[in-house]
Amino acid sequence: MVSNGQVVVKFGNILAKHCLDQRCSMELLRATEHTQSISSQLGIVARVKAVTGESKASSELLLSNVQNLIQAVQYVLRAAEAACVKGLRQPPADPEEEEVAAFCQQWRKNLTQHRAKEALNSDRDELGLRKTQGAKAEPTLMFLGQEQPPQSKTIPKHPSPRKGHMVMDRHL
Repeated sequence: MVSNGQVVVKFGNILAKHCLDQRCSMELLRATEHTQSISSQLGIVARVKAVTGESKASSELLLSNVQNLIQAVQYVLRAAEAACVKGLRQPPADPEEEEVAAFCQQWRKNLTQHRAKEALNSDRDELGLRKTQGAKAEPTLMFLGQEQPPQSKTIPKHPSPRKGHMVMDRHL
């Protein structure tokens, strides 16, 4: 759990560095710092629990820290989604940063396709409101990461964007 938290922190820091929107970038940095802190706390609690043995208090503390880490990771992913929607600068020739950008580009492509399908096939009720039955939820970064098995230790690989192109537009 701790190492996965660190991967999310690294992912968030890379996105924050390349985000076009300063406010989204700052929010993403705050979220990654919070996740880093909780991840470190979890590592400490896990090591202490391993040394002290089984106790109800240490187990509850460990569980609480795991739940906090999960919430922090979800917050980072929501902030990362906002950064992706706002747009990202083309990363330098760093393969890891290109991989993150390609992952986000794939998510944004899925989101755009989903929204286009919903606009074309939107079933509306008599008041013009969308019916919620049978409607598919919008894709999220969390879902995209779960549906595709990682090809590397950090972020799932996707085709690299073409050189000289912005990773994402500034508009939806």
